[in-house]
Amino acid sequence: MTNPLLNVKNLRISFADKPVVHGIDFTIAPGEKLALVGESGSGKTITALSLLRLVQSAQVQGTAVFQSPQGEVELLGMPERLLRGIRGQDIAMIFQEPMTALNPLFTVGNQIEEILALKQGLRQSVRAQAAIKLLADTGIAEPERRANCFPHQLSGGQRQRAMIAMALACQPKLLLADEPTTALDVTVRTQILDLLGELQRKNGMAVLMITHDLNLVRRFADRIAVMEKGVMVEQGVVSTVFASPQHAYTRKLMHSKPSRDVQEAPANADLPAVMQAKDLRVSYPVSLPGMKGWFKKGEFLAVQGASFSIAAGQTLGVIGESGSGKSSLALAALGLHPSKGDLTMMGRAWSKNTANNKAIRKTVQVVFQDPFSSLSPRMTIEQIVGEGLAVHQPDIQAIALQQRVVRALEEVGMLEAQFPGLLQRYPHEFSGGQRQRIAIARALMVQPQLLVLDEPTSALDVTIQKQVLQLLQKLQRERALSYLLITHDIDVIKAMAHQVIVMKDGVVVEAGSLAQIVDAPRQPYTQMLVAAQF
Repeated sequence: MTNPLLNVKNLRISFADKPVVHGIDFTIAPGEKLALVGESGSGKTITALSLLRLVQSAQVQGTAVFQSPQGEVELLGMPERLLRGIRGQDIAMIFQEPMTALNPLFTVGNQIEEILALKQGLRQSVRAQAAIKLLADTGIAEPERRANCFPHQLSGGQRQRAMIAMALACQPKLLLADEPTTALDVTVRTQILDLLGELQRKNGMAVLMITHDLNLVRRFADRIAVMEKGVMVEQGVVSTVFASPQHAYTRKLMHSKPSRDVQEAPANADLPAVMQAKDLRVSYPVSLPGMKGWFKKGEFLAVQGASFSIAAGQTLGVIGESGSGKSSLALAALGLHPSKGDLTMMGRAWSKNTANNKAIRKTVQVVFQDPFSSLSPRMTIEQIVGEGLAVHQPDIQAIALQQRVVRALEEVGMLEAQFPGLLQRYPHEFSGGQRQRIAIARALMVQPQLLVLDEPTSALDVTIQKQVLQLLQKLQRERALSYLLITHDIDVIKAMAHQVIVMKDGVVVEAGSLAQIVDAPRQPYTQMLVAAQF
């Protein structure tokens, strides 16, 4: 590459003399899309952040030569005062989680205007119109109204579009995009990816995409660079690397697609139902406009007339976009939100009496999407895993409880020999995949018949995702467990589900076997969801 936009050589990053990135080299040409790929901990994000010196306490060595409009600059060695002029102006960044990256105290319009004021010195009236236009360019509906919204008032896709609008406010030459589509639905993911591609072509912008999603890489990037444990193990044109990966780690990533290994239901078998729902209805109170709101509340219907049945040892997959009612359905199934209609678990219905519900709670447990936020940071692993059994069997002896905790952890592949002092450790001492295994062990302690799996692998790397799904398949075969699986990933549905329901705006628009839904969908909405899985 004769004149790259960015030329990084021998980049080394360490913390307290402990190296985390080991002398990597890569280049990005003007207008090129380079994907930086690897598992969590491989050094992808720290590499991108270090280019703009955004990592505190990091020792960074090497060179990163950037062709700015003012001439050639060396990013790693230039004074902080000059680097501030590069950040946001010539090199911008989209962070992985917009909800934490956006300021909750300011509207998204104000936050875009701040960039325009600091970097371009525009007047207030001009800034306001420019912010609205940027939001419109990213495809946000009603940009004038959305500009006055706070981040929590926008959906995940809208927040991500607002982040993109902020990043593109000054038309940068290079965009650093850190997992910009990780937690989004497949349809929104496709929209964001198409938007980035369109804006990249329109502005002639180069993109460094940080991701672990190989399907996204295949669709979006020109070249790929693969990192493993801080080392660049392979680089090349996307089509070439996908067709013939040279490094063993690259091949491992390529073969990490979820595989199906479940026990299929016998033909015409009449399996007993673990959970049944008929005409299920879930609603939330909302404020009414004007004087009406003084006297009564309105109602938002999150689930309308849903009917389903989950057989013993089988998995019911629930798919749909954000806002379709999936999570509300799960809350009703867990008895955590009141519902109307018929909903029974092992023939018993949830009631308003907490004591009556205790027996049902032992039969249905949940594994949440983000194990880091669902595991208490103040409790040890022994306390976390054993808590449920201590509640349902208060007379159990401490030694017996500890033995049950050890067995449950061993069942999910967490061994004392592998993790010395395992029981007395805390959640922050484990990786995302290990925390999810701990969450599964906690759910299994009371020997439930049904697990509600709420996006259990969406925040995990592809290799870890495959391991967790294999564990869930193994547990289902051995324990005849039933699963209510909520996900937006069609590959996960293909690997796990026996029956599938599709939800849109709180309504079940299509239901049937896995083959019926995935291979021959009848409804246009289902066809769109299946087609959006790239």
